Amino acid sequence: MNRRSFLTAIPAASVLLASQANAEPIGKTVLTDAGFAITVQCWSFREFTLFQAIEMAAAAGVSGVEVFPDQKIGGAFGDTRFGPGISDDQLKAIIDHLKKNNIAAVNIGVIGISKDEAEARKVFELAKKLDLYGVTTESLDAIDTLEKLSEEYDIKVCFHNHPKPTALWDPKTVWDVIKDRHKNIGYCADIGHWASSGLDPLEVIKKIAPRVHSFHMKDRASITEWTHDRPFGTGVINNMAILDEVRKHGFAGNVTIEYEHNWKTSLPEIAQCAGYLRAYSKMRA
Repeated sequence: MNRRSFLTAIPAASVLLASQANAEPIGKTVLTDAGFAITVQCWSFREFTLFQAIEMAAAAGVSGVEVFPDQKIGGAFGDTRFGPGISDDQLKAIIDHLKKNNIAAVNIGVIGISKDEAEARKVFELAKKLDLYGVTTESLDAIDTLEKLSEEYDIKVCFHNHPKPTALWDPKTVWDVIKDRHKNIGYCADIGHWASSGLDPLEVIKKIAPRVHSFHMKDRASITEWTHDRPFGTGVINNMAILDEVRKHGFAGNVTIEYEHNWKTSLPEIAQCAGYLRAYSKMRA
């Protein structure tokens, strides 16, 4: 599907039902003046442990992190991998490290979630223990289970997009499945991956804004071909207009910086992205 056909395939966000708007926001302690949380995806620090990623997120000036499964925990737990199977002692150490660094865990992903309710529940139990706002997944085939558990736990399910030709690159694929589902079901809008797929992120957001629950925000040099991530405000993606659009519809989720470039030395660039979002928040407060 090309950009034009997608943009005519679903109604504009302004005419979507009010009941589809976002529900309860992230904990107020991590919200900016503009009503959303500035976070960093620990995947940006994949060359480091989870403990180190939390410390680096704090150094970058954000208030939260989106954790991802299979990252080494670090500290006393060394190469033990983070995920639904971790022990209570490991979980407590992670929570303590988050508190020590004044960082909130707000989301987990991208994580595969089973159709099997008992297996899926393990992810939601971990999310509950971490007091997460949402889970980020591409398991669209598990929509019935996800809808049931998202309502039961009051945790957002945020469907993420990787670039073309992956299964969910086209936002209409997700839209067709979630449009009549519970309001907790929505998008994790990966802005850069839409750009890599030849879609204008702002035009996509205009169509789906009430269903955007979180972001993997990026900036790029092009909307017609893949380019590496850049500090916000130095590329062609109009992230300020994107944020303006979702905030019209009550967006109060996590704007997560996912920076997939200069893997071992990206902290200054991630801090620059955080500064961009803080400046936006002050301007729009």
